[in-house]
Amino acid sequence: MKTSPSAVLSRRKCPRQARSAVTVDAIFEGTLQVLLRAGSTRLNTTRVAERAGVSVGTLYQYFPNKQSLLYAVLERYLDRLMDMLEAACRRQHGRPAQEMTEAAVRAYLQVKADEPEISRALYAIVTELDAYRLVEAAIQRAERALAAMLSSAGDGDFADPHAVARLLFAAVHGTLRMLYERDLPPVIGSDMENQLMTMCRAYIAAALRPPQAAASPAG
Repeated sequence: MKTSPSAVLSRRKCPRQARSAVTVDAIFEGTLQVLLRAGSTRLNTTRVAERAGVSVGTLYQYFPNKQSLLYAVLERYLDRLMDMLEAACRRQHGRPAQEMTEAAVRAYLQVKADEPEISRALYAIVTELDAYRLVEAAIQRAERALAAMLSSAGDGDFADPHAVARLLFAAVHGTLRMLYERDLPPVIGSDMENQLMTMCRAYIAAALRPPQAAASPAG
């Protein structure tokens, strides 16, 4: 049965001191380890607390139930993924459109490939937690970062950078989700990665408008 987002959003308290932050980090790491070894169905707060090296009472100080814990883990993962993509996009500002697009997409693919089991496990709990609003917020961050990057292209412009960014990310995100949900081989280093990059390059090439020629000096 799906869990209402309102039932999982709240934490009992947020870590404000370094010691508390370390405890929450340990709980998050323990959650991922249990999730990977036992799956979401068998994951419970007792197993997570034991794996994290904290008492169940300490865990409950931060997360009132399993659902709030999984939601927080998913939220942190998506925040980290989007932070990485935003940074990658900022580094590409001003470069040629094809170059910036390939660099940003490859950076996103690499992070996913570094933790394929975690990506697969977290995709699976999105439906269980009914966390689509959380995913949508992350997608919007990605689209804004890509649109800002594309708007700075040094070799042309786009009629609607936001629309191009939306379709570009939909192609990448949709392909990865399909691969992970179907438990297919990783993208990085495979023919699938090359095919995905070919698709992205072709789309950017079609959408990019060449810079207008400089006005000829008056004769």
